[in-house]
Amino acid sequence: MIAGHATAEGTTRYVASQTERTTAAHFREFPDGARASSIGLGTYLGREDAATDSLYEKAIARALERGINVLDSAINYRHQRSERAIGRALAACIARGIVARDSVVVTTKGGYLAFDGEAPPDPRAYFSATYVQPGIVRPGDVVGWHCMTPRFLADQLERSRANLGVDTIDVYYLHNPETQLDEVERPAFLTRLRAAFGALEEAVQASRIRWYGAATWNGFRAAPQERNHLSLAEVLAAARDAGGADHHFRVVQLPYNLAMPEAFTLANQRADAGLVPMLRAAEHAGLYTMASASMMQGQLSRGLPAELATTLSGLTSDGQRALQFVRSTPGVGTALVGMKAVAHVEENAGVGRTPPVPWEQFQRLFTAA
Repeated sequence: MIAGHATAEGTTRYVASQTERTTAAHFREFPDGARASSIGLGTYLGREDAATDSLYEKAIARALERGINVLDSAINYRHQRSERAIGRALAACIARGIVARDSVVVTTKGGYLAFDGEAPPDPRAYFSATYVQPGIVRPGDVVGWHCMTPRFLADQLERSRANLGVDTIDVYYLHNPETQLDEVERPAFLTRLRAAFGALEEAVQASRIRWYGAATWNGFRAAPQERNHLSLAEVLAAARDAGGADHHFRVVQLPYNLAMPEAFTLANQRADAGLVPMLRAAEHAGLYTMASASMMQGQLSRGLPAELATTLSGLTSDGQRALQFVRSTPGVGTALVGMKAVAHVEENAGVGRTPPVPWEQFQRLFTAA
């Protein structure tokens, strides 16, 4: 297991090593003074096979060479194979002197029941043998394929640490907690959320994780009246109940792109002045935001309006423009994009050479989009 976690000193060294490849604004202030790249490598898509594992490992290595020091995964991505690909790539890059452990932000998620490498012939028998019989999951814990009890999260965290090969995960997200609201009433959900955060605070104290947060798909984008809406105020209150005023809930992740702009446009989070969009609420709360689906799984890498090419100068492809839109949005720290081809890494990393769009220009850009 590789010791350590991302630090201010380590990431500052990394930033200094990338001065010829990136602009200063490519790196953003992460919790505790660390620096995180404005583009991060995601590992959600792909076949569950050795060939895709190899592609990811090569892409990760090239990303670390090209100024991308944020690696994102989840235990259920490709049946744990994505975490393992990150682990092998990171270990190899450290051994080759490309990076040090303290210069890389490693993030993953727990919450969904995950297969082990491949889909078993009998999923229910697998889950019974793996989770139910050992007492990790008990009746009533699971909603669909989702669970967030302390017992389950502790088990998943240990599996993720082993997969990634690291002693300490920089950010561990509770994955789509709003899934529980499909069957659980909100008071009971908040009780479950507090218990989950309590387990993650214990993991911080044991140095298994550095920070924790919530990675959502719908929750932070939904209107307040919708059943699966997540109130950031309630989530932070649960974190305070679990960890006190110095709790370690510091990062949120949600989809944001040209076609899914709700995090910036939909006023759905309560603030002193009324309702504000999620990005503004998170920034006000001092949270770091990672935007997932920045290219909407490749759908925004082509066919964008011609006005965007005019407004976003210095970029050569629609994929780059889609990334530039996300990383230029006020409140966004890192724009995550799936990359399992070295050619895509080269293209996407090129955005790091361009400063984010200034606010005055961004307003026109958003209108054009």
